[in-house]
Amino acid sequence: MCGLAGWVGHDRDLTEQDSVVAAMRDTMACRGPDGEGLWASPHAVLGHVRLSIIDLEGGRQPMHVTGPDDGLPVIVYTGEVYNFLELKEELAALGHEFRTTSDTEVVLHAYLEWGEEFAERLNGMYALALWDPRAEKLLLVRDRMGVKPLFYYPLPGGGVLFGSEAKAILAHPDVEAVVDREGLAEIFAIINTPGHAIFRGMHEVVPGTVVRFDRTGHTVRTYWQLEARPHEDDLDTTIARVRELLEDIVRRQLIADVRVGTLLSGGLDSSVITAFAAKALREQGRPEPLAAFSVDFKNRPFEGNGIWMDPDTPYAVDVAEHCGAEHVIVELDNADVLDESIRTRVLRSQDLPISTGDMEHSLLHLCTALKERVTVALSGETSDELFGGYNWFFDEEAVNGDTFPWHDAWRRLGGLQTMKDIGLWDRLGLEEYVKERYAEALAEVPRLPGEPAAESRMRELTYLNISRWENFLLDRKDRISMAASLEVRVPFTDHRLVEYVFNVPWDMKTFDGKEKSLLRAAAADSLPESVLARKKSPYPSTQDVEYVSALRAKVAALLPDSPVLALVPAEGVRQLLDHPVESYAGLGGLWGMRAVMERLVEFDTWVRMYDVRVEL
Repeated sequence: MCGLAGWVGHDRDLTEQDSVVAAMRDTMACRGPDGEGLWASPHAVLGHVRLSIIDLEGGRQPMHVTGPDDGLPVIVYTGEVYNFLELKEELAALGHEFRTTSDTEVVLHAYLEWGEEFAERLNGMYALALWDPRAEKLLLVRDRMGVKPLFYYPLPGGGVLFGSEAKAILAHPDVEAVVDREGLAEIFAIINTPGHAIFRGMHEVVPGTVVRFDRTGHTVRTYWQLEARPHEDDLDTTIARVRELLEDIVRRQLIADVRVGTLLSGGLDSSVITAFAAKALREQGRPEPLAAFSVDFKNRPFEGNGIWMDPDTPYAVDVAEHCGAEHVIVELDNADVLDESIRTRVLRSQDLPISTGDMEHSLLHLCTALKERVTVALSGETSDELFGGYNWFFDEEAVNGDTFPWHDAWRRLGGLQTMKDIGLWDRLGLEEYVKERYAEALAEVPRLPGEPAAESRMRELTYLNISRWENFLLDRKDRISMAASLEVRVPFTDHRLVEYVFNVPWDMKTFDGKEKSLLRAAAADSLPESVLARKKSPYPSTQDVEYVSALRAKVAALLPDSPVLALVPAEGVRQLLDHPVESYAGLGGLWGMRAVMERLVEFDTWVRMYDVRVEL
């Protein structure tokens, strides 16, 4: 994994602007601790920081076809293309010669051979910027599911800035951090609209698109999107196909010149990835067992509730023993998740006040522990969205509702009501904003003619989860893992699997009445019975009242002077403190309130840290 940044200006000489782009690049040093590069030309400056994964010596960037002065396209790239060996063989047969063994060079030559349509041939997680001096054009390309981030900022006077993270663009002297009402609505309404970058004037490259800038302006081309297709396979064939795809995907994603591990929660998704990865490594004759990492909280007995049903660790232990993996438990206490340096690193990594509280803090500790042993880890994101793992897929109110399904869950946890009670909901006009964004999302859903209404609705819910909710989860995993210089790969985002499972009928996905029945069946012979029978439980969160006590103190400190008071009146802030501290620790109606408190505290820090100008 790496970080990229750059500046293209057709109407000015950028030759002497390399120090500006170097400063942009250096804001993302944690994304690339193994090397850095910079290339400047009259109309384009490209910067790169590198985390070495494949071809540790030869994959330096920016990468040229033959050399920095060859007048040919130059690329900066982050991520991995998992079919690069097949593409390299095809390109070699067409006469291309390669100087390295890196996938970056293969991507560059793919562009030379196939032009802008090269993106359709890539299978992987990637974000790249390619400058072609022959046509004076810049291409920004992002993978189909948006695993790797990429932002851009058209300059008012002409030209464009781009970077893997918003902080790179904000480091440019001509960019001010301004957030208006719409940006605030995105932060607090939990929508995750594709392409929306929160900061005014900034955009995120939409997954599956190519953004082109040249002297005539800029265009956006969609090279991939979900399509509705009839599913013609029977149940047994479908189970076998899912198994076949997953085994191939995991094998491909284990390719690296560094050690690879997994994130193992003991839930179905991470357990499937761990089991298939351990099997693949054995078949390849790797001498070391797969290292599987999980997190737990010490000195606090687990208390089941409506969402966290049971502790993860016993299940993770079962999986590791079953598949012969080395299991590493990272134990945390309140001091770890309350550590101010960790909280600052989390906020800096995400560039936005969008944390779910202690979950991101513990995730950073977990990723930091992984980095001591491995450089790459496989993770289970996107399975719940694809196979139907969330409670809201089975909740009649959410299924039959008229808003994003996770908003119904947010309502049940008390979060929506809290925002209304303290005045935040009305202050930002969130009711109308959510309705507009929901209507836009539904209009995008691919339809199958003649599909029954119930099946069509489940297709809608699946699409909303894949295109919106998953944005948040993938962004979080990328930013937090990169803060620890750890590359996380996400097998369930492989577009072949996504395209296939998206079109599997709902009754087949849940053929035995349980969530993710199809995935359970595909991995039934590879997992312990305890995991196969386990109901989904989210990523762990601390239940310790000491954590909540510290959070309450931070909320109280928002008075009498805080940027938060532009959004929430002082009486609203005081209202958040009108409950016994114990009531915030679990899900007794106040967990949603605790989440709102965490978001407001982080918003206060963010405005001050990033010098954000808030315009209502």
